[in-house]
Amino acid sequence: MSHIVDAVYENGVLKLEHPLPLKNQEKVRVTIESIAVGTHRVLDIQPISVGRILHPLSSDDDLLGEMLEGR
Repeated sequence: MSHIVDAVYENGVLKLEHPLPLKNQEKVRVTIESIAVGTHRVLDIQPISVGRILHPLSSDDDLLGEMLEGR
């Protein structure tokens, strides 16, 4: 069984957003994944407007470079 729950790390303690359905003294394995605010979680790049990339492409376009540089 697995659960995904967001938490905040504060003063050395992870504070969960809601209780977990676990028995007292139940052993679990914890994996920590930082939540990047304002970036795409998979590619870790700044999100861009779809309207900015839906223009006719020319040979001068460097869409990947624009996304990576936040242009």
